[in-house]
Amino acid sequence: EVCFAYTAAFLQIIQGAPGSRVALGMDLRPSSPDIARACIAAIQHAGLQADFCGVLPTPALAYYAQETGVPAIMVTGSHIPFDRNGIKFYRAVGEITKADETGIAAASVALPEAIRLEALAAVNPQAAGLYRERYLKFFPRNVLAGMRLGFYEHSSVARDLLHGLLQDLGAEVISLGRTDQFVPIDTEAVAAADIQQAQRWAAEYGFDAILSTDGDADRPLLGDAQGNYLRGDVVGILCAQYLAAQAVVTPVSSNTALEKCGAFARVARTRIGSPYVIEGMQRLIADGALHVVGFEANGGFLVGSMLEKGGRSLQALPTRDAVLPIVALLAMAREQGVPLAQLSAGLPPRFTASDRIQNFATAKSQQLLQELSGSDAALRAFLAPLGLEPAGIDQTDGLRITLTNAEILHLRPSGNAPDLRCYAEAVSLARASELANAGLHRVESMA
Repeated sequence: EVCFAYTAAFLQIIQGAPGSRVALGMDLRPSSPDIARACIAAIQHAGLQADFCGVLPTPALAYYAQETGVPAIMVTGSHIPFDRNGIKFYRAVGEITKADETGIAAASVALPEAIRLEALAAVNPQAAGLYRERYLKFFPRNVLAGMRLGFYEHSSVARDLLHGLLQDLGAEVISLGRTDQFVPIDTEAVAAADIQQAQRWAAEYGFDAILSTDGDADRPLLGDAQGNYLRGDVVGILCAQYLAAQAVVTPVSSNTALEKCGAFARVARTRIGSPYVIEGMQRLIADGALHVVGFEANGGFLVGSMLEKGGRSLQALPTRDAVLPIVALLAMAREQGVPLAQLSAGLPPRFTASDRIQNFATAKSQQLLQELSGSDAALRAFLAPLGLEPAGIDQTDGLRITLTNAEILHLRPSGNAPDLRCYAEAVSLARASELANAGLHRVESMA
């Protein structure tokens, strides 16, 4: 009933013509098929046709919707644990806006007396095919020739599509860790066991790189020859450089090497979340900016306007994508003739780390941040046991504290789970990790 109602509310907002299509996709969570069936029941109840695109990456479904001019619904909980799930809604022009979200939440929906769940229809392969062709047309043929790649496939919806794409671009791809049980991969807080496993695989197989994605393949995970995963915001900076972007939009939590590297004419900072990044890209485009891209600290990459490279063009896709940054960085390393780990050597020495306290009530997080931001004495008392002093704060999203030693400590409640996240930035990865852990331990000591 809940899934039917939210789908019906979305369809009210977009006001599709009778008989028109609505594209539908899903991830590999055990609950996704039944949720998809409930969404289809709502689509049919509204007098519309469901275009079932099967299991595929969220950006692939969004691209299909954009290219064919239809709305889309993706059943996925992204990177969160398997026992939770969600629904992402797309207009034909891209992600729904915050105004759309408000309208959906406020909608009045009449449920039928009985909701009949039909069997899922045959899969329309066109969406996955269009997405694959997007990158085969943009990247030069055999751009990855000679590369040996390990692909941690787990339960990623991209495990077949991306595997085939990388092979078509010339790489040798070895499948690793495929499972029928859903595995939640959070690219901003990679589990220690996953990090250790990547390092063991690297030592055993001699890969040039190890790659993966989160559950619905809108967030990349890319590791070097030693199995060390690159931070998502560093991936974003390097991808923007490879694509010769002129203007970049990213949340306030991303690495400040973006500004310090001097590679981009314009940089805009936003609140955390793809809707805010999209709004930022739209503002820059309206202001005359060209070659506009965006990325998030999780590595998800957005293309705001047409890009060109080597006589090939790439159309806008203003939603998070994992495939583009993965292929772009591999191609960048191959074209420069350097190991993946060396790509970031030209960036200013700024490193970020993040972690989280799980099952930390959102109201509790908000109360803590309100106390710290509202009192200089409280903020200093919080930092004193860590040997730190504040130089300034930024409340764009959560509480971002710039310290007198130029380090950054950023606390923020998660937007889709009862977690408190901590982001840290320092001149070394070890120090950034130490700072993030210290910040969270300090919070726990006050609980």
